[in-house]
Amino acid sequence: MEVNKILNADILDIIFDGRNKEYGAYDLRKTYNKRLTMALISLGALIALLFVGYLLAGVIASSSKKQEMVVQDVQLEDVKEEKKNEPPPPPPPKVEPPKVEMAKFTPPKIVKDEQVKEDEKPPEQEKLEDTKIGTVNQEGIKDEGLAAPVDQGKGVVEAPKKDETDYDQTFTKVEIESDYPGGQGAWSRYLGKTLHYPEEAVNNEIQGSVIVQFIVDKEGNVSNVEAISGPTDGGLREEAVRVIKKSGKWTPAIQNGRQVKSQKKQPIVFKLEAQ
Repeated sequence: MEVNKILNADILDIIFDGRNKEYGAYDLRKTYNKRLTMALISLGALIALLFVGYLLAGVIASSSKKQEMVVQDVQLEDVKEEKKNEPPPPPPPKVEPPKVEMAKFTPPKIVKDEQVKEDEKPPEQEKLEDTKIGTVNQEGIKDEGLAAPVDQGKGVVEAPKKDETDYDQTFTKVEIESDYPGGQGAWSRYLGKTLHYPEEAVNNEIQGSVIVQFIVDKEGNVSNVEAISGPTDGGLREEAVRVIKKSGKWTPAIQNGRQVKSQKKQPIVFKLEAQ
């Protein structure tokens, strides 16, 4: 390329000087900036088109929702509640109290015998002992001065029931059973301090649960202590009975709010530790 043309020539013209510019590489590099600009413009137009479509879809969706809400409001205004006229419940039947036998009281007057009328004669004293005095004569039941409670719901007169429970007996079933003072925690501490594992049972590896039956009276005293179940060998039963007898006073059982004498069954567990 001539020297005077180099200053005004493009870089591509200098590179492809003396080469075949029709091959394709020259044309691709020559039009690169133009093609890049067109691609960016097209991409921007596509993004703008998608954004406009998204906005239009949102506007259409919101307008359709508003129309549905208006329709629902109109339907709610047309709803009317219907009240049913139900007849009132019938009144409860009236229960008339029983009539009490009464004798008419006649004020005493001093007159001759022939002037006394039959209906004005005072009643005999024997008839007034269990008869109520009133202003008129009336037949009915004897007034014994006792008024039994009335069940207002059923209209039935019931006499009060008398508690015939013998609270001096030994109860086998009670509302609240007798217990060691302080509860389960105090009982566990007592066993840990007092209970001794018999040496014979340890040597023969005898273990198990012994149930001790005994009586706790109204003051909490323990009596009639005996082992009713558990291993018979090794002295476990004897040790369990000794522990119960040495336990002191217990909290008595409760029946109908009273402290009572009761029968108690207390298990005591003997267990060897693993070697």
